[in-house]
Amino acid sequence: MTRENPVCAPVAGYILAGGASSRYGSDKALAKLGGETVLSRMFHLLEGVANFVHVVATAERYPEFRSAMIEDRWPGEGALGGIITALSASAGTGGGCEWNLIVSCDMPFLTGEWLRYMLEQAFTSETDVLFPRSRTGDEPLCACWKRSALPVLQRAFDAEVRKVTDAMKRLRVEVLDEAHWKRFDSGGRLFWNMNTQQDYEEAVRMWRTENE
Repeated sequence: MTRENPVCAPVAGYILAGGASSRYGSDKALAKLGGETVLSRMFHLLEGVANFVHVVATAERYPEFRSAMIEDRWPGEGALGGIITALSASAGTGGGCEWNLIVSCDMPFLTGEWLRYMLEQAFTSETDVLFPRSRTGDEPLCACWKRSALPVLQRAFDAEVRKVTDAMKRLRVEVLDEAHWKRFDSGGRLFWNMNTQQDYEEAVRMWRTENE
């Protein structure tokens, strides 16, 4: 289903949910906050800013999102393969989307306001990828990717590059530092992600503090 984009059409949104969650111990996309899985929450969040929203994962992994599923072409090969899968799919989505919002499923405190701001910056950018830099480092799994970056990323992947930040070194990049995101993140939680059960427990605690 096509939706009107409040930022600038067309934009495709992709959620990377194909990871093994080995450090977490179970499928973290199905972890719940406020009675909703983090994957479901992220899907609804992206629906508010993108014309098309898809989940990149292995086939049949999430039956609830079967109609929105794009099968990861390189399961088990990390996030870079998922990004390339998403950009490859973008070429055939609604006639093609120049800019694509690609996020990890495990960032429960992302907000629509921040994603909308990031897209607004992307549409005035001459770069291939635009991403935030938090206090802990670059956040390439919350980024706006131009579809034209696909051939460069594919060549990097074919050359055995697997780290997203290494592949990005071959592209024109624009970084949104603290001066950009601080007003959207007074609690320092915007880019919080859940790698372990301890991270999840901390996320639950923070969620309850904000919502109870």
